[in-house]
Amino acid sequence: MNLIDNDDPELQDIRQRLQSDDAEVRRIAVMELNDFAGDEHAPLFIAALHDEAAAVRVEAARALEGFESDESVAGLVELLGDEDAAVREAAAHSLSQLKNSASARLLLPAAEHPDAFVRVAVLRALRELRVAQSFVPALAAIGHEEALVRREAIAVLGYLKNPAALPALVKLATADADAEVRRAAVGALGLALDDAVLPALLGALADQAWQVREEAATTLGKLKLEQAGERLIAVLDDAYWQVRLRAARSLGRLRSVEAVPALVTLLDHEIGNLRKESALALGEIRSVDALPALERSQHDSDPEVRKAARIAIEQIRIAEQTS
Repeated sequence: MNLIDNDDPELQDIRQRLQSDDAEVRRIAVMELNDFAGDEHAPLFIAALHDEAAAVRVEAARALEGFESDESVAGLVELLGDEDAAVREAAAHSLSQLKNSASARLLLPAAEHPDAFVRVAVLRALRELRVAQSFVPALAAIGHEEALVRREAIAVLGYLKNPAALPALVKLATADADAEVRRAAVGALGLALDDAVLPALLGALADQAWQVREEAATTLGKLKLEQAGERLIAVLDDAYWQVRLRAARSLGRLRSVEAVPALVTLLDHEIGNLRKESALALGEIRSVDALPALERSQHDSDPEVRKAARIAIEQIRIAEQTS
């Protein structure tokens, strides 16, 4: 390939500097080349992926974020095993930005790579591509010794929404040693089509990690599992307001009339976000019993709470008129 064969003087200068003996000159040339749009420059970046200087490889990997040719993807996958951590990170980031599902065939062979970093990077890229072929390697990866690998594998399974993953996800949600793995698994249980995951989600409401409890409250609302109403009401007393907030939101989705007294009490909570979410939930439930408290909330010190109260009151009154 002739690296300086171009009529544009600026491009010709950049291409000449890409062949400099000075690594810093080459690095800057890669950065400047990145200002020129066009797939025709991909071969220059791909060549720079093999530069002897790590700094040049980093810039080339970053520049390839917008390219999805086979050569670009293959080059980035190869860099995941680079000796330099910054190079590996740059390659992993660019791969995570892939949008073309056709790239998956180049990633899949590395999905079971023995190196945990490589495996994480590939799973992260596959998560966004959502190809069915990634199900098997993702399912295999949830047994990996590294928690980060398990979390990325769960993310892939959650995006694929394959019910065949549910038994494994239930096990992770209830028994994994890592709290973030449990949280991710609880969230992924949202792909369920029935109430088979209810016991696992109810158990997660009592998890020692508040992030897991928060995720469980959220997932129960997404699945609209009415059987969870009583437990979600109890969670409104959780020590962490973030968990209470998600429980309030889910109770609104469930339209749990039984939750009205507890939600009304939360309208006086010191945290504005929790007062706001409680008001919105009461609006979703549409119980006239909440109107007096919501009327008072129209004078709340927080404008977002006042707005939520007005919305809730309107919802309840519309429901009254149409009933």
